Amino acid sequence: MLRSLRIENFVLIREANLVFGPRLNAVTGETGAGKTILAQAIGLLLGAPGDAGYLGPGAAEAYVEADFDLPAGILEDEVLATLAELRPEDEDGLVVSRRVFADGRTRAYAWGRAVPREELAALVERLLAMSGQFEQRRLARPSFQLDVLDAFVGEEHIRRRAEHARAWRELGAARRRRDELASAEAGRAERLEELRQLVERTQGFAQETEDALRSERERLRHVTELAEAATEAAETLSPEHGEAGAVDQLAKAANALMPVTNLAPELQTEYVNLGDAELRLKEVASALRGFLAALEAEPGRLEAVEGELERIADARRRFGAASYEELLARAEAARAELESHDAGVDPLAEAEEALGEAERRASELADRLAAARRAAAAPFGEAVAVELQGLGMGDGEFQATVSDRDPGPSGRNDASFLIRPNPGLPFAPVAETASGGELSRVALALRAVAHAGAGEPTIVFDEIDAGIGGRTAHAVAEALGRLAERAQVLTITHLPQIASAADTHFRVEKVPGDPTHTRIERLAESARREEVERMLGGAEFIETVRQ
Repeated sequence: MLRSLRIENFVLIREANLVFGPRLNAVTGETGAGKTILAQAIGLLLGAPGDAGYLGPGAAEAYVEADFDLPAGILEDEVLATLAELRPEDEDGLVVSRRVFADGRTRAYAWGRAVPREELAALVERLLAMSGQFEQRRLARPSFQLDVLDAFVGEEHIRRRAEHARAWRELGAARRRRDELASAEAGRAERLEELRQLVERTQGFAQETEDALRSERERLRHVTELAEAATEAAETLSPEHGEAGAVDQLAKAANALMPVTNLAPELQTEYVNLGDAELRLKEVASALRGFLAALEAEPGRLEAVEGELERIADARRRFGAASYEELLARAEAARAELESHDAGVDPLAEAEEALGEAERRASELADRLAAARRAAAAPFGEAVAVELQGLGMGDGEFQATVSDRDPGPSGRNDASFLIRPNPGLPFAPVAETASGGELSRVALALRAVAHAGAGEPTIVFDEIDAGIGGRTAHAVAEALGRLAERAQVLTITHLPQIASAADTHFRVEKVPGDPTHTRIERLAESARREEVERMLGGAEFIETVRQ
């Protein structure tokens, strides 16, 4: 769910902090008040390019920030893995933002840290869908159409699709493993010798070895400086020959106070403090001399450490490891393969068997997905057609087709959505046929029918009321209300029928001034009644209609 939206210096919006409700949210206002600006601000978070024209009068930059609830598991997607690493440990939500600078350049942020715009848009698209140009972009993608059809099939189907995606990844890993072993089989003896060399040359290496050796080398390289500093400090505290050091001076000060502590009891505390300080300085001097003894007791250690680090570097070069961690991982894999070989196990045969099992598993799941999709295509198309008819889309002729393609993480099917807005015309792809307002209503119909576990938590509708009124407006309002029972909905509308159905109502208004600016505010119930009355034509018009 979209918790809040913050906008600063964006076109005419100086500042807006909008807190949204969980169900149906309506945004209304006079034509030209700035509703389109709000849609553009949300579009930035969905990856729209920056534009210097977005900056408000006199502003150095424009800023848009959204705070989302973050559904469990959404960051487990491989595509979003890099963003998942940025998430603070104590953060249960997602804060994303875009800055637009005076030259049109932009920066994108997740949890306050800069990220690529494309990755941010991919993440926000999982949480928020927006009609208009963004809906056309989404509906043109077969993958999105397949997502919608799968959502219609149901929760169990969505779980099976996730299971297939895991099986597909396992199949890829099994293929790579089999191919590696098969290519190495011709030189099996050479490979075994290479594995033995790898194990032998990394003998004794542990996870912390390299870092510990580098730290020790740095210390040993500065042994003279360390010895000089420790010697000077120890001699200053407690000289070994003749002179009085800090310890002696403290003892002298304590002896001076001792005879008079009975005459002035308050000096007793200071006498004790001097004694404690003398004892602590003696301990420090002793520790420093112990440190010096340890330094002197390690002749030749620097050469030994240098040699061990060179052994690590040689092993990395010899076996082409990009890092020490990779070298250790490859050594562990080599030990496991050698153990299997010594036990009489054929790794290639094992890999072939594992590959066969992975192929059977992925194929079985893909077959079940395909069967469910083909069975659902016709009833899905009929249900969407009924919704479209109620939303003022003529006869609402709509078809969903399922075709085969090369297997992938989502199975081996593509889905296509076709529409015939006018009788006599051929069916054509939705994204190429419907206008902006029609696309919004198509999006509403699709989600009203198909919104399930795969649906976005928040859906924004812009231009959904273009060219409609009367009964159709009521039908659209009812459909939005039904959808809002399963998702958070934000609709920008001119229609009182839709605004009056909302649970939360925002008004956009242009405030005259120098410069003129746009204000967006959440309405209390009394102000909301006034706004709906204005949308109906004002009090005088309503009274005229009543008469």
